[in-house]
Amino acid sequence: MSNYVIPNAFVRALREPRSFLLAVLLALTAGLAACGGGGGSSSSSGSGGSSSSGSSGTGSLPAGPQQQPIAATAVNTVPVTVNSGINSNFPNIPTVTVTVCVPGTSNCQTINNVQVDTASFGLRVVASALGNFNNTLPTTTSNGSTLAECTAFADGYTWGTVRNADVKIGGETASNIPIQVIGDLASSTVPQTCASFGPPQNSTQAIGANGILGIGVSPWDCGANCANSASTSTYYACPGGGNCTNTAVALTSQVTNPVSKFALDNNGVILQMPPISNNGQASATGTLVFGIGTRSNNTLNASQRFATNQWGDMTGTYNGQALRETFLDSGSNGIFFNDSAIAQCGGNLGTFYCPSTPLTLNATLTDINNTSGNVSFNVVSASVLLNGGSNFALNDLAGQFGSSTNLDLGLPFFYGRYVYYGMDQTHTGGTQTPYVAF
Repeated sequence: MSNYVIPNAFVRALREPRSFLLAVLLALTAGLAACGGGGGSSSSSGSGGSSSSGSSGTGSLPAGPQQQPIAATAVNTVPVTVNSGINSNFPNIPTVTVTVCVPGTSNCQTINNVQVDTASFGLRVVASALGNFNNTLPTTTSNGSTLAECTAFADGYTWGTVRNADVKIGGETASNIPIQVIGDLASSTVPQTCASFGPPQNSTQAIGANGILGIGVSPWDCGANCANSASTSTYYACPGGGNCTNTAVALTSQVTNPVSKFALDNNGVILQMPPISNNGQASATGTLVFGIGTRSNNTLNASQRFATNQWGDMTGTYNGQALRETFLDSGSNGIFFNDSAIAQCGGNLGTFYCPSTPLTLNATLTDINNTSGNVSFNVVSASVLLNGGSNFALNDLAGQFGSSTNLDLGLPFFYGRYVYYGMDQTHTGGTQTPYVAF
């Protein structure tokens, strides 16, 4: 028995307007003891059932991708850090530093430990990280009422006001865009329709970061669903800060992907994470590059490219099962899929996988134009990878979370790769349609 730092299963993919279905939230408590037990098959897939401490044996795994991130020294780059972060119980949380300013002024505040999420859209900052500075940011209104948003992620929801700010990341600036301030409204104001999405993610402790930087392929977090009808909107008008009711919101007032508002490097991003040990390691440092093909340091050089829908989703197959939704999500701290033949850890590690021997698995991704490509990924016992709570960068952490027809290629898939996200520019006067590539 060892004292493990227990990870929460984070799936930052937007639940709406996605059809991603939340099957289970892993309610895990940091600092409890996890004891190995049970058994597992030594074949390519472990037997389903109770926990297994497993063995490392990662020397048998094939070599993973080996791309090294470029130095984060140019104006269109920012370092990405994975380490123990704010809370020492959440592995695989990639973070950057973001500065928010009162629009058009030099009155600014820098926020560190903001999670990089390629499957959501827009900046969301926890109110406690802003402190009193939050009150200086102008509140967005709807017909004279405070505008708030309920953002439903796969692992819960964020609730808070919409405010305008200049957002600075690295040397890039998105001027006067709507952001969400998480948790600056009383919990009593949360509408029931919002609370039904699961546990609140309205604090630094719940998120494992001071905010969420959504840099996926969409320029807005909701789009036409919120612009055309109050009944399908995630936004709420709150007269006097309470009595909140759904309201339609124009695109220009919706929480906006900052990248889409940069002056030059606004057509996408490249998330570059370093190769790491298959046994996991304490930390890792990568680079977030803004723009694709806009400068000498962001040329598109990928072996596989997939056209996605407006939210970055594709379909595919895994183990003979048709997948309704596949996506590449740096905001998920594991690779999440359903395979009853792989032993789950159980206990405090819940439905994370603990196969008795390391596995190499394969899946097929199919884009919206029916172009397909194969991907492979490794799965090593979560209880082994955590290494007594000293490892926070893990390239083969996986588990069961969500629908059996989903494949969420979370941060473990990104290590050693350049992953490109081409922005959907068809609604802003451009011709580029959304895509992912690696």
